[in-house]
Amino acid sequence: MTTDTPRPEARAPRGFADRRARDLAGERRILLAVAQVYERYGFELLETGALEYADALGKFLPDADRPNEGVFALQDDDDQWMALRYDLTAPLARFAAQNWETLPKPFRRYAFGPVWRNEKPGPGRFREFVQCDADTVGSARPEADAEIIAMAAEGLAAAGLPAGSAILKVNNRKLLNGLMTAAGVTAEGQKLAVLRAVDKLDRLGPDGVRLLLGEGRLDESGAFTNGAGLNGSAAERVLAFTAAGAGGRTDTLAALANVVGGSAEGDEGLAELEAIDRALTSLGVGADQAAFDPSVVRGLEYYTGAVFEAELLLETTDERGQAVRFGSIGGGGRYDDLVARFTGERTPATGFSFGVTRLASALKAAGRDLAADVRGPVVVIVLDPTRMADYFAVAGELRGQGVAAEVYLGASGMRPQMKYADRRLSPAAVIIGEDEFAQGSATVKDLDLGRALSAGVTDNAAWREQRPGQVTVPRSELVATIRKILDAVA
Repeated sequence: MTTDTPRPEARAPRGFADRRARDLAGERRILLAVAQVYERYGFELLETGALEYADALGKFLPDADRPNEGVFALQDDDDQWMALRYDLTAPLARFAAQNWETLPKPFRRYAFGPVWRNEKPGPGRFREFVQCDADTVGSARPEADAEIIAMAAEGLAAAGLPAGSAILKVNNRKLLNGLMTAAGVTAEGQKLAVLRAVDKLDRLGPDGVRLLLGEGRLDESGAFTNGAGLNGSAAERVLAFTAAGAGGRTDTLAALANVVGGSAEGDEGLAELEAIDRALTSLGVGADQAAFDPSVVRGLEYYTGAVFEAELLLETTDERGQAVRFGSIGGGGRYDDLVARFTGERTPATGFSFGVTRLASALKAAGRDLAADVRGPVVVIVLDPTRMADYFAVAGELRGQGVAAEVYLGASGMRPQMKYADRRLSPAAVIIGEDEFAQGSATVKDLDLGRALSAGVTDNAAWREQRPGQVTVPRSELVATIRKILDAVA
């Protein structure tokens, strides 16, 4: 390259993040823990490709000529549009339709991996992030919904959320449809306006929602949002519906029956929630883990029955110590129309999805960083470059005993090598110079101890005495000495 050749600016595309090992460690632990739960429930792992034909994405296809709004799309060599998957559910629907004759029915699968959204990035909003899903395709039983809810609760606990720090809120779209009938709402546009108003209950409160159910609402910025146009009695019926979830699951069902009971679809939704309640009770899932909440509205044109949302209850703070609200960390529900896009036949399905990156961030903000104890390899310091083979033998011995180790391969002296080991978050450094080679020994420096002492952990004298900062041991005791340091970290 000549000096006249312009150099590209080193930059990552907006909305795409570079992440090192420590950034990924928490997510990997979450995925491993959740996968074990899902497999105990009998769900099998399925992996689909990153690209789907754009028409298979259904609701995310904006137009046939250039489907790249909301998704990242490109044309195949036969002029068919392909797009990076927007979520993990649309690929499941395509896979199920394509392989339905050979699949066990119901088909129970879980999946995880990156998804891509061609949307404007912002703080905490990325164009690429990791999701984890579990779905049952082929069962219309409410118990299938209950099992997904119970599994989601257990999975979130396994991921690192302590008891009482999250709750799954459950509703049913059929109840919402029954409410519309009871409130005299028939036009589709008005129905969507009502549902959007209900969806803002946690942010605006009953008074704000009352305005959106009526003529509209003027916000603090001066912007006016048109309302649903309900009369006063209809608006109060909707608010009574949203307030029905104040008690336990049984009390909530009784309160809902007073609001939507009598409409065919409302009664059907009530019966499904009753079946879900019985199944959750038999699975040991109490109201503190899964509650019926009529204010939950998800996927206005997507879900067909039960809907559920996982809400984080932990107190969370940002890097500056300011309180932040994560709110929803996952959700799902019943979507009986998705596979039918391919087959023409309604195929019942239900599932739950959570953002792995978002959950890891939420845990970290709550002071439960799953990557806090991540360590790099033991670093073998090179003091005599003519004896590289001997240093590699030391690293090989450690690796042979299951200890991650590396030989320093730079050209720096002792002090920069120690700084390198510290930046790698190495638990220990092995130092073998002329004297150690002659005596058949090795010096081990406990780097974790040094980090702890520098952080102010100085009040436990017994702990410090048991972990000398630096010790010289016979080569035969090197592995055992390193393991003692590693065990102290664990």
